[in-house]
Amino acid sequence: MTTRDTDESVTAELNRLRESIDNIDAAVVHMLAERFKCTQQVGHLKAAHQLPPADPARESRQIARLRQLAESAHLDPAFAEKLLNFIVAEVIRHHERIADESASNGEA
Repeated sequence: MTTRDTDESVTAELNRLRESIDNIDAAVVHMLAERFKCTQQVGHLKAAHQLPPADPARESRQIARLRQLAESAHLDPAFAEKLLNFIVAEVIRHHERIADESASNGEA
């Protein structure tokens, strides 16, 4: 095998792996969009019933659950927790905005 052959096979393998990564990234984005559609509905339900935007007990259960899922998937549980914390912070921000809009529109 020549150096050129090796370079071409390495390039082909890199391209194959990168295409897989691109497909996975697209799936992650679509899954997050679906998740946020659901959490928006939760935000509206909470606002309609004057429930707080955050639910620390639920968040704790979700973190524990996600850490366990990460371990079984051979993913760093600390990374999974950081990712969930980031997502939850964004969800809470959305819920606060929804509650504020609901209150200012007299819907609550």
